[in-house]
Amino acid sequence: MKTKITSFLKAAVLSVLALSTVSLAEEDNGFYEKDHVRGFLSFGADYRLMTDEFASYVNKTAFYEGTRQFAEAGSEEAQTYQADKSISKGYSKFDDYYLGLHVNIGAQYKQFLTWMDINFMPTQVSERPGKTYNSSPVAAADADEDAASSTVMKFPLYDVKWFSYGADWMFGWKLFGEHTFINVIPAAGIGFNLINFHLAADYTVSDGSNSADTRDRYYSTFASTFAAEVEVRLELDPIAIGLYAGYRYIRYNELDVEGVLLADDLNGSRTYDTDNDGDTFCIGLRVTWIFQSDWQKKQHDKL
Repeated sequence: MKTKITSFLKAAVLSVLALSTVSLAEEDNGFYEKDHVRGFLSFGADYRLMTDEFASYVNKTAFYEGTRQFAEAGSEEAQTYQADKSISKGYSKFDDYYLGLHVNIGAQYKQFLTWMDINFMPTQVSERPGKTYNSSPVAAADADEDAASSTVMKFPLYDVKWFSYGADWMFGWKLFGEHTFINVIPAAGIGFNLINFHLAADYTVSDGSNSADTRDRYYSTFASTFAAEVEVRLELDPIAIGLYAGYRYIRYNELDVEGVLLADDLNGSRTYDTDNDGDTFCIGLRVTWIFQSDWQKKQHDKL
């Protein structure tokens, strides 16, 4: 996962350097005027509506239920324990929308804009219904009631949580010119995203070859992304306010839990089948501060 992120960032940096080299080489021939490049910084927030597939992926993954291998005190042999009733029924399911937050850092040259959109969100939390849950050995299911009740164990429950963050390298164009009061800016870009889950309890996961116990921590998986948006902007130089709408396409890799892919776990108490879809629609508000170019600063100094 880290390798993929590093590769993306290297590609982005190399592309910027390549473009800069070509631009500088062509500056005297009129390819672009370096003094007219303006930097900008913007902050935005949007309403993110998850597709049905994304909402299903989040809830199926976050509320995954497995079994646990546990050896009682004085016993050398571990037994497989399963919750006496569905753990997830005590939790509130996650909504199919959330608040997206953004910081954009970029540059514009005449009508062309490029920026890095760093996106994140508040952690979504479903509180635990209790501190523990009852679990009995799977082998006790066929035993008499007294024998089964005598082997009930209490295991800890956790708050179920998830959040995501990432970055997109965006490219846009001002349709109505560089300095118009009202402008429309279509944009598109590519990037990466990470989604993080904290499960409800500790389970023993196994794919037949490897076996491990989950822990009280987040588990993450990576995805490459494609994003597209259209912004309607009111520009009062150096401040601009924009209303934008867009779509972000994401397909996550399988979630790796202690070296075992959750999709391959043979100990799940329910079928885990999901498309790993992370697509969202959005509508939001963005405030941008546009810095002066070197040319503007020189003109200002002449006054």
